[in-house]
Amino acid sequence: MNRRAFITLLGGAAVAWPLAARAQQREEIRRVGVLMGLEKDDPEGVSQLKALKRAFQELGWVDGRNLQLEISWSGGEPDRIQASARELVTLPCEVIIARSTPATAALMRETRTSPIVFAYVGDPIGSGFVQSFPRPGGNVTGFQVYEFTLAPKWLQLLMEVAPSLRRVGLIHNPDTVPQGFCVPWTSCRLRFRYD
Repeated sequence: MNRRAFITLLGGAAVAWPLAARAQQREEIRRVGVLMGLEKDDPEGVSQLKALKRAFQELGWVDGRNLQLEISWSGGEPDRIQASARELVTLPCEVIIARSTPATAALMRETRTSPIVFAYVGDPIGSGFVQSFPRPGGNVTGFQVYEFTLAPKWLQLLMEVAPSLRRVGLIHNPDTVPQGFCVPWTSCRLRFRYD
């Protein structure tokens, strides 16, 4: 090999080497906490977690490659939820997803700085998680799956579908939806007078 070819080869390698080294470096891994508030084998929770992973993948975030999901299944027990919230906050996670009112409340007791995104919360304003929907304030935001002020309309539709209906029951768990939920239903009972 002549001297000129050798220098050209060496120069090309010197330029290509930093590019190759950078290409081999791993992407930065982002840590996201998920506090489920359900048992690990809960079919609805498992399905929702699969959907979350799929949505992350569609955005280019793959668990194990550039994303590390820290998933905590606390089974709905208040002590386990609080311990899981404490653990997720201390990892630390860049953002924590809370699936339920108790999970969101537990996370808020642990941090006022880590970003929290909630889902399946009955009354985020009444629970004190956000100031309002357009301006949540603080470190918490999310979305509400049901708008419970539509409850009178639900009962009206139910009466149209089943006009012979004479009794309607409501099951309410104040641990998962502590405030705001019963008010619309109370007005419906007075309005429709089910006996």
